[in-house]
Formats: sequence, C-alpha cells, structure tokens
Amino acid sequence: MDVMPILSALKRNKVGAVLIALQLALTLAIVSNALFIISQRLSYVSRPTGIAESDIVVVNNNFIGQGLDYKPLLEEDVATLRAVPGVVDAFPTNSVPLSNGGWSTGVQVEQKQERSTAQTTIYFGDDHSVNTYGLKLVAGRNFTEDEIRDFQRNDTLQPPVVIMSQPLAKKVFPDGAVGKQVYLSQNATPSTIVGVVEHLQTPWVGRWADEFWENSTIVPLHSLSRGQRYVLRTQPGRGDEVLKAAEAALVKLNPARVNEKNRPFHEFREEAYRSDRAMAIMLTTVCVALLAITALGIVGLASFWVTQRRKQIGTRRALGATRGAIVRYFQLENALITAGGAVLGVLLAVGLNVWLVSTFQLARLNLWYLPAGIAIVFALGQLAVFPPARRAATVPPAEATRSV
Repeated sequence: MDVMPILSALKRNKVGAVLIALQLALTLAIVSNALFIISQRLSYVSRPTGIAESDIVVVNNNFIGQGLDYKPLLEEDVATLRAVPGVVDAFPTNSVPLSNGGWSTGVQVEQKQERSTAQTTIYFGDDHSVNTYGLKLVAGRNFTEDEIRDFQRNDTLQPPVVIMSQPLAKKVFPDGAVGKQVYLSQNATPSTIVGVVEHLQTPWVGRWADEFWENSTIVPLHSLSRGQRYVLRTQPGRGDEVLKAAEAALVKLNPARVNEKNRPFHEFREEAYRSDRAMAIMLTTVCVALLAITALGIVGLASFWVTQRRKQIGTRRALGATRGAIVRYFQLENALITAGGAVLGVLLAVGLNVWLVSTFQLARLNLWYLPAGIAIVFALGQLAVFPPARRAATVPPAEATRSV
C-alpha cells in the first residue's frame, strides 16, 4: 500500500498523531522498565532455599531462670521434639533461611588473607540437619554424632568440619571442595569441608546480601544459650498439627520457658518477600492501567478520524477500495505513528533506567526488554485501531456524493 496518502493525511492531523506518538513513547518507556523490574522481583521471590519448605516448621524457645545448665535442657527438648507424632526429624540451630537474622563471616583459604575469598552465613547444626531440612548432599558426607561440639556465647568460631552449599564451595574451590580446608575467621583453626549440599539460602533477602545469597555454611555446633530455635520436618500435610503438639510437649517437659512466633516455614517466605510481591503487583497494575489508557486514546483518535474522513473513505470505496483495504489503511497509519513513538520511547526507556539506577540503585535494563516493549505497543496499537477501522470499512460508496 502506498504510504504517501497516509503521510499526507497525518500532516493534516499532526497534533493528534503527535499526541498519540508521545503517549505510545511514554507507555513504551514505562512498560519496558516495569516489565524488567517485575521480572527481577519474580525471579527474586522464586529463589530456591534448598529445603523442604512445605514440611518445615520452626519453634522458638527461651528458657526462664538463672544459672541454668543449658546442655541437658537442650538435649531433652530435642529428644522430645523428635518423638512428637508426625515429626520426621528435628535439630537446634541459630537461624533459618529467610528469617532475616543470623551470623555472617568471611571464608578464607589462607589464615591471614587481607580479603576473604567469599562471604557466607553460618548455620549451627548437627548430624540431623541435612535430613531435617531435606537438603540434597551432592558431594562428601554428613556430620557424624561425635563431631558435634558445644558452643558458648563467647567461644571462637572454629569448627573442625563444615558442610557448604555448592555455590560457595565452587567459588572457594572450583576444582572440588571436599577434603579442603578453610578459615572462617583470621584467628581460627582451619575447618575441613566434609560435605557439599546443592542449595541452602542465607537468612537475608536485602539487596546488600545479593552477592552471597546462596553462600551458606553448616557448622556442627549446638549453642548453649537461653534462646533456642528448633527446626522440625514433619510428615506431609501435618505441619499445623505438629506445631501445636510440639509446643504442648515442650511446655509439659519444662514450663519455665517462653515459646513465641512459632510458625510453618512458608510464613517466613511470605514475610521475607512481601514487599517484592507488592512491588510486582503494583507495577503490573500500573502497566495494565497505562496500556488501557493508551488503547482508549488510540480508539478515540481513530474514531474521530473516521468521522472526519467519511467522505474521503466513501470516495475510496467508490473507486473500488475493498473493506479490507480500508482496514489496512488505518492499521498502516497506526503502525507509522507507533514507529515514531517507538523511536522516542526507546530513548525515554534508556533515560528512565539510567535515572532509576542512579537514584534507587536498581539493575541496568536488559536491552531485550526494549523489543518486548515495542512489540507490546505495536500489538496494542493494532488491536485498538481495529474496531474504528472496521467501522470505517462499513462507510458506503454513496457517502462520496453527500455534501459535507
């Protein structure tokens, strides 16, 4: 189809064409960046913790009293919890994935390194940790019972053996980590890596922890302190039942304690990623609203043009133009406007992303989202112009003989 008549018509109606092009450009800029941010957020929320989340419940415990001997209290609690009906396994720890609190330190392959090879979180555990969490051991072995040590509040972190997550192990020893030694602090004795698990996420979901979110180390230590966190793996579908039974069993064993904020693990995930899900929902809503407004603008302008050009359309129909040709005319006209808006929209999208990166420290826009945004606005334009174009195609040839 010859585009010259279309360009000529656009020149006569350039204000409307420019406004629609600007609206499409703004839509492209916002939608491209929004889709990129939404994709990042969804990817962030779907990160694997590596544990059997649906079957994990967590019990928080604080003993009450002075001069307590925490070792027998801890051993009694763990033995009681493992005997609760529906419990597959249990162990005490200092922190759990997505809890937003824990211990992190550097990992060094030499004792006096100026800079750590990697950063890691430290999870206390024992020979039941791998089974309780449902972790996949990809190399080496689990802890043995005789490797478990007691840890007092002021002790130095120097476990004889450790289990690492695979991403951390590969970063520290790319050619294989099992049997190698690392230092978890500059003054510590070396720890031998005896096992590697496929995944184990850190407790933190803040952007500051993004560089080491998969870097976790399990140490065979039982913390002898007032506060304890017990991780229980339940039989499928029995989480709520087990949680109530575990609370009751602990209170019956020793009422001098405070149990609070006991919950299934899925609540940790919901709380940790609440802001990310809210951001994704908000941006999706903005995109849908913006696309709807843009579509309405295109429909309105195209409808106005159809009304203005009824005699012109009737003349084309009288000269032999088919209904399909009339529809294609308006679709091509819209495509030309969209192309102009897309060029400006790409520049606006890049500029908007530069501002977001400098102001909010977001990631740089993946340029693949620009073609996606262009495709969306082109499709939007064609869909929005189609109803008015169909209406234009119904203008009869006799319209050409009528006076304005």
